[in-house]
Amino acid sequence: MGWNETAVSRKLCITYPVIQAPMAGGITSPELAAAVSGFGAMGSVGAGYLTAEQLKEQIVKIKGLTRKPFSVNLFVPEKEVYASEAEIKRMTDRLKQWGLPAGDLSYSDEENCHNYEQQLEVILQQEVPVCSFTFGLPSKEAAAELKKAGRTVIGTATSVDEALMFEEIGADLIVMQGSEAGGHRGTFHHSPDAGVGTMALIPQAADALRVPVIAAGGIADGRGIAAALMLGAEGVQLGSAFIPCTESGAAEAYKDKIVSGTEDQTVLTKAFSGKYARGISNDFIRKMKPYESDVLPYPLQNNLTKRLRSEAVETGNTENMSVWAGQGLRMIYEKVPADVFLNQLISQTDIRTKEASRYGSR
Repeated sequence: MGWNETAVSRKLCITYPVIQAPMAGGITSPELAAAVSGFGAMGSVGAGYLTAEQLKEQIVKIKGLTRKPFSVNLFVPEKEVYASEAEIKRMTDRLKQWGLPAGDLSYSDEENCHNYEQQLEVILQQEVPVCSFTFGLPSKEAAAELKKAGRTVIGTATSVDEALMFEEIGADLIVMQGSEAGGHRGTFHHSPDAGVGTMALIPQAADALRVPVIAAGGIADGRGIAAALMLGAEGVQLGSAFIPCTESGAAEAYKDKIVSGTEDQTVLTKAFSGKYARGISNDFIRKMKPYESDVLPYPLQNNLTKRLRSEAVETGNTENMSVWAGQGLRMIYEKVPADVFLNQLISQTDIRTKEASRYGSR
């Protein structure tokens, strides 16, 4: 049996147990998701910031590009988000003081939850085979409805305790996100993020859970995949490594930062969104560092910096852009089509797993 024949590849009906991380904000374009799925891995749509109608359009487009399975990731909505007028004014004034644009802060718990419910309906109606969740637990009822309809449910956790909560509601697979991962931390269990790394997290989760584990965080080549499998994972999820791909929706300036970056350039920050996320340090993050206690809760801070981020993308200004990236940056050094990258990745993993097998037989 080859290294790629795992519980994850069987459950997801894919050739290789490799998932392209669902990066929200336009990075995971339909073209990228379709290219990854078409290769035999799992392409994903990061739907966290999409309306239900936008999500439907992307799903239809992917279906027009491939018949292979793909996944959609949803952000479980925050409840009872609050910031006082004084707190909002303080942060808004801070941006204005620096000559930076402030976005629209209108937010409604009810509207956010309604959009989430509509997104779930779209996933069911459009027969999306896999649905994953970040920033919290879907209700048991929602998970049960998806599973009854034959969908695979994937959770995202940063600790064993969070993973056990996902297992309890019926998740089929769980992504264990190590602290090396780029983008937003999936922490949700009302406790500080312990920042557990992938190497420590995966074997402990594999021991504690009945469902298969998917490793994420700092994996960018075949060595990382082979190591994750040896640690007890049944699959892997890669994000940063897909950002420079030709089909990625990331700005060219963003891609350039990824392929030239190093592991020590990334930091954890709440500056852009109000939730901790790992990205390449820049001028905005450094300016905000002394005022992190003033950062508004997610998604208010995210809404506040939306104009700033949009203008940065339009002008290619990476100093005001949320350049999310993990710690495996030195392993990501070229902009190539997704199938070229995946071919390299699979070849590397073939070699490394054979080497590991020979080592284990000594």
